[in-house]
Amino acid sequence: MLDLTPKPEDLEPIERASRKEIAELQLERMKWTLGHVYQNVPLYQEKFDKAGVHPTDLKTLEDLARFPFTVKNDLRDTYPFGMFAVPMDQVRRIHGSSGTTGKPIVVGYTRNDLDMWTDMVARSLRAAGVKPGMIVHNAYGYGLFTGGLGLHQGAERLGCAVVPMSGGQTEKQVQLINDFKPDVIVVTPSYMLSILDEMDRQGIDPAATSLKVGVFGAEPWTNDMREEMERRLDMHAVDIYGLSEVVGPGVACETVETKDGLHVWEDHFYPEIIDPETGEVLPDGEQGELVFTSLTKEAFPIIRYRTRDLTRLLPGTARSMRRIEKITGRSDDMIILRGVNLFPSQIEEILLAIPGLTAFFQLHLKKKGRMDAMDVHVEARSQASGENDREVLAKQVVGRIKDVIGVSVGVTVVPPGGIERSQGKAKRIIDERNL
Repeated sequence: MLDLTPKPEDLEPIERASRKEIAELQLERMKWTLGHVYQNVPLYQEKFDKAGVHPTDLKTLEDLARFPFTVKNDLRDTYPFGMFAVPMDQVRRIHGSSGTTGKPIVVGYTRNDLDMWTDMVARSLRAAGVKPGMIVHNAYGYGLFTGGLGLHQGAERLGCAVVPMSGGQTEKQVQLINDFKPDVIVVTPSYMLSILDEMDRQGIDPAATSLKVGVFGAEPWTNDMREEMERRLDMHAVDIYGLSEVVGPGVACETVETKDGLHVWEDHFYPEIIDPETGEVLPDGEQGELVFTSLTKEAFPIIRYRTRDLTRLLPGTARSMRRIEKITGRSDDMIILRGVNLFPSQIEEILLAIPGLTAFFQLHLKKKGRMDAMDVHVEARSQASGENDREVLAKQVVGRIKDVIGVSVGVTVVPPGGIERSQGKAKRIIDERNL
């Protein structure tokens, strides 16, 4: 793989600033944000008053812990525009979640918000090894989802040519990669696996394509999956993090030179780690739930938003700003099976360590008498597609899950192509308990 490390002179001064300088900037911006929401968002004024705090009570960054959390239901309860902190004539774009359960989450952006977001995506792509003049194949979905347009605008800001392919039409994705010869692909990791399958079907060697960098986000993925994609494609696979409620993609990103966690762009987004049960702020280095406060957003500022993502805050390495450890699970994705906590990412790590299995899998939850039970459906590689081979692999998976996680599960290894392909975020958990 090429050395795509950015030159020191290409970095912004804030990326090399001291922790003291970063903290001073954060405190100044946090004071403004708390005052902004208190004056302009009735929900926040009500929450602050109920908690007995006022924006002027913030004297240090640690004082933020006195302020109440924001949760997803707050955004649903104020649907559609009740969380906006500016008049609608200042809003220049509206995004939202897919809204598959309940009301969708709606977020708004002023012109300054869009500029900040675009700059943060450009910063993230540069950190990932993307250079001005490269061609970026964008396979994130366009529309209300922030991924497609967010990555698009940031790549253009960096000086790249963007192919706005969006998701789906996998055969055409491969055709354009083959014909346009992009340097970069931005896409969910699960859909990248579908693209790889289509390359194999067409007889194209993935390692022979023009791709030098893959920037993957919007869903948890493991380092084992990174190793598989880098091996098969001979390119850098880099993690990017974001969520619509905070801004979209570009809240944090790995650096291509270290790939050791995602640097949070702390000049715009203030991270905390809390105990998911008690809400207590945990010291850096301890695992818990990630919480974000925006520092510069005008239309849709967010205070102590509980992301449900589980990770740790770590010191900066390639940049001064702190890192979050690679996110491989969410508190709301946790499965409790006969008293044992497990996450889909743990299953993925086990499956990828067994030759003959792919990363395509689903976890089917069901009732067995009065107890919860789980069946793992995983897809075999072509060289292990025979029935006897699949039975042997299934026994391996059963044993490995029992040894590593400590629970007994059912395992079905299906032939190649037997797991439904995702064109966006993969659906890992199928809950059949109430059917």
